[in-house]
Amino acid sequence: MMKVGILTIGQSPRVDVTPAISRILGDEVEVIEQGGLDRLSEDNLLSIKPSEDETVYISKLRNGKSVRIGKTKLLPLLQEELIDLEQKVDIVIMLCTGDFPTLKTTKPILFPDQLLSNILEAVLKKNDILGIIIPLEEQRLTLIEKWQGITPTIEVEVASPYDATSDVEGAAKRLKEKGATTIVLDCMGYNEQHKNQAKKSGLPIILSSYMTTRIAQEWI
Repeated sequence: MMKVGILTIGQSPRVDVTPAISRILGDEVEVIEQGGLDRLSEDNLLSIKPSEDETVYISKLRNGKSVRIGKTKLLPLLQEELIDLEQKVDIVIMLCTGDFPTLKTTKPILFPDQLLSNILEAVLKKNDILGIIIPLEEQRLTLIEKWQGITPTIEVEVASPYDATSDVEGAAKRLKEKGATTIVLDCMGYNEQHKNQAKKSGLPIILSSYMTTRIAQEWI
C-alpha cells in the first residue's frame, strides 16, 4: 500500500483538512500525519510566538484552536518531524502554502507554494488581476510580493479559515469588484466549504489543498 505523509505546521491530526485529502487519494492509500508542533504542550506554545518583523503563519492545534507561529522558531521543529515522517511514507505533502526552501528531505515532497506558482504562471494572462484570500492581515505585504512574481496586479482580502465569523464569500465578491479574474485561497486550511462560498463570486477558485492532493494522486 502506498503511504502519503501529511506534514502540517500546526498539530496533527488535521481533522478539518485531512479527511478530504484521504477521500481524494482513495482507499488504497494510507495517510500518515505529523505536525511541527506535535511535541509541544499548550504551556510551551509561547516559544513559537512570532517576534516583530518575523514571517507569521497560522495553523490549527489538535484542540481545535488556531495558533500564530513565527517561521524561524517553526523551522527546526518542522525539520525534526519531517525526518521522522519520511521514514514511514513514500511521498510527503506539505500542509502549508508558505515557502520552506531550507527543509531537507530524502523523499519526494510536494510544496503547495511551488505548485500554485507554476500553475498560475501557466494559466494567467499578462493583464489578469489575481485575487488572493489570506488568513492574516500580517501576511498581506509578504504575499503580495510573492505573487507579483507571477502577475503584476494583486488584490487581497483577509478571511481566516480558522475563524467561524470570517466572510469568505464576501471576500471573494469584493475581489471580483476590484477586477480579479481568478481567486486563490492561499492557505491549506481552506476546505471545500470555503471554496463553495468563494465560488458564489462567479470566478474560478483555486483551492490549495485540493490542487496539491490531485497532483499527489497523479504521482502515486
